[in-house]
Amino acid sequence: MRTSWNENHAILRGTVAETPVFSHSNHNVDFFVFPLSVPRLSGTEDRLNVVVPQTLLECSPLSPGQRVAVTGEVRTFNNRTGPGSRLVITLLARTLADTEEPPCNQLSLSGVLCKPPILRRTPLGREICDLMLAVNRRYGRADYLPCITWGALAQRCNGLSVGDCVELEGRLQSRLYQKVVGGVTQERTAFEVSVTTLAPIAPEAASG
Repeated sequence: MRTSWNENHAILRGTVAETPVFSHSNHNVDFFVFPLSVPRLSGTEDRLNVVVPQTLLECSPLSPGQRVAVTGEVRTFNNRTGPGSRLVITLLARTLADTEEPPCNQLSLSGVLCKPPILRRTPLGREICDLMLAVNRRYGRADYLPCITWGALAQRCNGLSVGDCVELEGRLQSRLYQKVVGGVTQERTAFEVSVTTLAPIAPEAASG
């Protein structure tokens, strides 16, 4: 159900890749982070960072190789350590449990476009449209999520404008890329939402 602070819901099922390590404290609660490997149908894997409060870990201790199901919300922040700033995307876990069910990577989001869409083509000629979606939280903050659409959906999204309200479904994916910094090539990981369905929503519906 869409809320007045917009929809942000994710379901991930995959394999714990590393032991959780301390991330940060907030309001006297300790949070830990671990990478979750979620295979795609193509055979490649998305390696996604999951942030989990210590209270959940106490109920469900984690170890590498363990298969788990996580529900929660996508969170973003700008990491300003080092040169420049870098958008960091994680999943804030609300529930965590062992699972034997098949892998899953599903996102349901609604929000407002905060940058003009950018339509481009891959080297193989496939059309892609880049979107930036602002998803409000309850207390005046927002998460800014880079999204990509493909083919005919990309063409439709190119007609959207800043301020348009949309709802979408897709998956959170990781992508390796190389960047040259000071003459040295570094391998980095980008995170984005790969959109499968997207539809405009009326502003009054988005705020209701």
